[in-house]
Amino acid sequence: MDIGVPKEMREFENRVGLAPGGVHVLVRHNCRVYVEKDAGVAAGFSDEDYVRTGAEIVYTKEEVYHRADIVLKVTQPQPDEYELFRPGQIMSCFLHLAVAPNPLVEALLEKKITTLAYELAEDEEGHKFILRPMSLICGRMTCQVASRHLESSMGGRGILVSGVPGVPAAEVMIIGAGQVGKNAAFMFDGIGARVTVLDLNFEALQDLDEMLGGRVQTLVATKYNLQKILKYADVVIGAAADPGGKRAPAVVSREMLSLMQDKALIIDVAIDQGGCFETSRPTHPGSPTFVEEGVIHYCVPNMTSNVARTASHMLANAITRTVRSFAEDGFEATIKSQHGLRCGIVTHQGCLVNEEVAKSLKREHKPMEFLTA
Repeated sequence: MDIGVPKEMREFENRVGLAPGGVHVLVRHNCRVYVEKDAGVAAGFSDEDYVRTGAEIVYTKEEVYHRADIVLKVTQPQPDEYELFRPGQIMSCFLHLAVAPNPLVEALLEKKITTLAYELAEDEEGHKFILRPMSLICGRMTCQVASRHLESSMGGRGILVSGVPGVPAAEVMIIGAGQVGKNAAFMFDGIGARVTVLDLNFEALQDLDEMLGGRVQTLVATKYNLQKILKYADVVIGAAADPGGKRAPAVVSREMLSLMQDKALIIDVAIDQGGCFETSRPTHPGSPTFVEEGVIHYCVPNMTSNVARTASHMLANAITRTVRSFAEDGFEATIKSQHGLRCGIVTHQGCLVNEEVAKSLKREHKPMEFLTA
């Protein structure tokens, strides 16, 4: 199988679709890997690093797409890439098609591109094995993002997250006890912040309580509890997302935001699924924040791009085995034998095969079983 790794076109995207370590594994299993020149430079990987692991460097994006049976990206394709799609290709990336621009949907369907959406793919135990490591990084990053944006020089409240003797630590509210929420709680607790985690899933709260030895406060995410904590929170982490690929629930309304303290900070980690605050809108690492209702909003969809080397290594660790299966066994044989992986297939043979995404887009859905029978 021929694998293509184009340089990401999205502004401020520093990650790369496959790190050199992943290339090494795939080449050893008889894959040919074509990497666009300088595709990994922003993540700290030189072209020489790729050549040493067996990749071939190509000099145009057009050549990557022309040669590749499967294209490995990080984020959804940009408009200039639509015309490069080769009919019948497989494309793997964080797709988030439910909130994607309509021209991308049309291009994928018209060219009959098979898409593996990293945020939806599952293993046989039902774990989102590609999203999970990225969520882990996002959760751990929230602590350093909060520390920076609470500083006076960044327009924040001038608070040291850990506090000092005689001065209390920051009050941190985390909405969602999934992978992002757990790792955020782990980091904030580790530096001494006062942490409250809210979720509708009592078992998730119980697991978190046991993991952190009861050091964080846990609450059921009712409107009453949300409003109570919002009044004194210095930082609010939005980590509530829909696991099926639909738009994230808008848990905090504009009206509820008015309860918050002036210059408090929101970090909306669910922004790539539309965000879980009514006032959220996507930003980028070059201008990551805006102020709404007196509250600072950090809404960077690709926040792990700021730790591009770590994130690219983690992504390669997660996807290499699946790509190897596609190469050795073929696409249809792989998804028939790995049922969880089928959850991540969104488009195939010109159809939307993920029901939840199709509903979000108000389009017709055709089940994968019909197309692979």
